[in-house]
Amino acid sequence: MILFNEMGLNADILKAVEELGFENPTPIQEKTIPFLLQSQNDMTAVAQTGSGKTAAFGLPIIQQIDKNDKSIQALILSPTRELAMQIAADLNSFSKFSTKTKIAVVYGGSDISKQIRQLDEGAGIVVGTPGRTLDLIKRKKLKIGKIKWLVLDEADEMLSMGFKDDLDAILENAPAEKQTLLFSATMPQEIVSISKRYMTGTYEISAGRKNTGADNVEHHYYLIHAKDRYIALKRVVDSNPSIYGIIFCRTRSETKEVADKLMQDGYNADALHGDLSQAQRDFVMSRFRARHLQILVATDVAARGLDVNDLTHVINYNLPDDPEIYIHRSGRTGRAGKKGISIVFIHLREKSKLRQAEKKVNKEFIRKNVPSGKEICEKQLFSLIDKVENVSVNEIQIAEFMPVIYKKLAWLEREELIKHFVSVEFNRFLQYYNNAPDINVDESSTVNTEVRNSRNGKRKKEKSSYNGRVKTDIYFSRFFFNQGKKNGINKRKIIDLVNHYLPNKSAEIGDIEVMKNFSFFEVDKRYEKEILNSVRRSGYKGNNVEIDIARSR
Repeated sequence: MILFNEMGLNADILKAVEELGFENPTPIQEKTIPFLLQSQNDMTAVAQTGSGKTAAFGLPIIQQIDKNDKSIQALILSPTRELAMQIAADLNSFSKFSTKTKIAVVYGGSDISKQIRQLDEGAGIVVGTPGRTLDLIKRKKLKIGKIKWLVLDEADEMLSMGFKDDLDAILENAPAEKQTLLFSATMPQEIVSISKRYMTGTYEISAGRKNTGADNVEHHYYLIHAKDRYIALKRVVDSNPSIYGIIFCRTRSETKEVADKLMQDGYNADALHGDLSQAQRDFVMSRFRARHLQILVATDVAARGLDVNDLTHVINYNLPDDPEIYIHRSGRTGRAGKKGISIVFIHLREKSKLRQAEKKVNKEFIRKNVPSGKEICEKQLFSLIDKVENVSVNEIQIAEFMPVIYKKLAWLEREELIKHFVSVEFNRFLQYYNNAPDINVDESSTVNTEVRNSRNGKRKKEKSSYNGRVKTDIYFSRFFFNQGKKNGINKRKIIDLVNHYLPNKSAEIGDIEVMKNFSFFEVDKRYEKEILNSVRRSGYKGNNVEIDIARSR
């Protein structure tokens, strides 16, 4: 392994690296830093979030910045405000002992006039989100005509968040003779197209396999009925007393619903979603980073830019339709050489989606049984004993209270005292999980779900109208939609369409099939009329479209 002091970094940079506690370079740093110090060619790099990308491009750029040049020399684009601020903070740390390089951060949702004043004062490096960066370029306040480096960090995230037009506009305004550096955890076709269109003589670096999961992550799945998903979540959390993780939900309403339930049930949890103000979002994120929160419930969009290295678990409350979304989620644990676990709750109809995810991460998912009440109580009991055994005792502060305590507990024998002490914390788990039922689904059996017929009050088994399969847990309506791949439709956009027209509903979404000219998708039957009426009335992206119930394949 090549070391930092063997890469060609100068003494001031090495001093900063040492103070930050960096010992050995990560794979992406080992491959990127020497290249950027020696070459001016464009570069694409495949690397997961948390792999050390900021130092990989930041250290060489800071070393090569011309301190006498007052123009903007480097523009770094990132998908979110939080990530932009984090990159800027890291760059300031890297340049601590170098001749000071001014770094400006620009992002939406904040006073643009303050950011303009920051640019007017001069900055060698600008870090920004695509929307605000383009806005400032159009106002002629952000001048990128002389930049030497253009960095696209987490390019796939920027595309998935809808920044493609902004990126195209920025890249078209940038000078041809710059060095473009593109970092992405996955390499979908849109990223390849950007590389071919705007980059030349591109050198490719990979710190991992394209579109695959992190090596340090185990992937577990629990097979349950959809109606038992929240119960299963609580049992998994209870069986991991030291859990520090993120629960990913599909919609804002589901995020709020799950977080509210967890908090009402006494869990140290909170929600992160798009309805929060920036101040509320910052407060929740700061509490989570400081580990004052044990569990964060979030949507994919809201969690972007949240960079935490020590997560023990990532829990997928729903398995995402797009396997690349799953890669991003699971890649948030198992960082910095530590082990992590990514958990998925699925029902029988989602086994095919699970296989797609397995193929994408190039790992087999391990089937786990939802813990029984006895197993959970055992885990909680021994966790409590470990805490008691390892707690630090402040002899001085408690000394004055001990005589009274000794006197009050003197009537208890040693064994009885331990039993009383353990029961203080433990009784609630014993009571809650007493006679807890087994909620695991037997794969070998045929699962028939009875759906109440609202007209006659009788219960009957419902079968799919298009292929005879028995629906499990929820009866779905299958829709025909006259938009397909040629219209730019994919699975994620179908999900966005449903969430847009059912903004405050926790509607279950079933199979999604996107063809060239049209699509099929399934939604909880209870929302059938609402979907039909809303889409027919409002259309899709301003266009009149056709949507109807699909009676057969």
